[in-house]
Amino acid sequence: MFSLPHAFKRLLFSSVYSCGELEIGESAPQSANVTLCSLTFNPYLFIYRIELPCMLTGIHILLTYACNFECDHCFLYCSPKSVGTFLLQQLRTLFEDAERITSLEQVYFEGGEPFLYFPLLVEGVRMAHAIGLKAGVVTNGYWATSVEDAALWLAPLSQANLYDLSVSDDSFHYEDQLNPAKAAVEAAEMAGIPVSTICIEKPTVKTDKDQEKGEPVVGGGCMFRGRAVENLATGLPQRLWHHFNQCPYEDLEDPKRVHIDPFGNVHVCQGISIGNVWETPLYQLFEEYDPYAHPVVGQLIRGGPAQLLREYKVDHDDVYVDACHCCYCGRLELLDRFPQYLTPKQVYGKN
Repeated sequence: MFSLPHAFKRLLFSSVYSCGELEIGESAPQSANVTLCSLTFNPYLFIYRIELPCMLTGIHILLTYACNFECDHCFLYCSPKSVGTFLLQQLRTLFEDAERITSLEQVYFEGGEPFLYFPLLVEGVRMAHAIGLKAGVVTNGYWATSVEDAALWLAPLSQANLYDLSVSDDSFHYEDQLNPAKAAVEAAEMAGIPVSTICIEKPTVKTDKDQEKGEPVVGGGCMFRGRAVENLATGLPQRLWHHFNQCPYEDLEDPKRVHIDPFGNVHVCQGISIGNVWETPLYQLFEEYDPYAHPVVGQLIRGGPAQLLREYKVDHDDVYVDACHCCYCGRLELLDRFPQYLTPKQVYGKN
């Protein structure tokens, strides 16, 4: 029996007489031909395949998993020992692929710490600009030993048309008296590079006046997955697992941005892969993406982390800090069951 994926519930249709929306199951004017991308068909004929345009707007390239820090809050378990770094040819292949996705607007280079592979980073920014994408970089700013020295690092990126620099400036990375992030920000402002800071505080317990019945909530902006679960979740207020019935952070049905790592994994959320760009081009992955058919994503859409635990009868705790905590712990139990989709294992602390 033929059925349409969730994303195809409504079709755009046009004819020489009209243009509008057609509900699945409705009749269309006999003269109408429905056009989606390059496929044209008569609505009275059997539909074999429908191709919708990819609406991906951003790619976040995990240039390397290696990092000079080993932060307690890192949800990728990055450290100086982490393996996996893009090759120049892999970047070329990825950007050749990305050029075919007309909805793309920007690319960010992240890690790990992308400045550890500085020549590769500069070339990546050049490649992005060459195909009309805005290029940004996320860094911990370790290289900014002074404003003058930071300017030396930023000059090649400025010449490569860097669009945005985001610098981590928090207690996870630096003490106030020894903070190169501030030098990085000052040097970027002097060079005319748009710059902002990222500040993640250690989790704290606070009472939000708008929270139902004054229930304590966790503040600080930390995401409870990866190393944060191991090091920061203890002692924080928790809720019963069945309350986490949706993903509050990611649009898993229609992702507008993805993370791509050196192994080719395309993450809709870090550690949840929808395919591998070294095996299937990115544009094709999104043409064929059916979130409900994905064994992990489909359950998260249907009922959040709680549904993931129910569906696969995961042995779980009764309470968790938040939805991310619940989801991550559930996925940990499913690593061996879905190795193709929950990958790479190193972002789950498994070597």
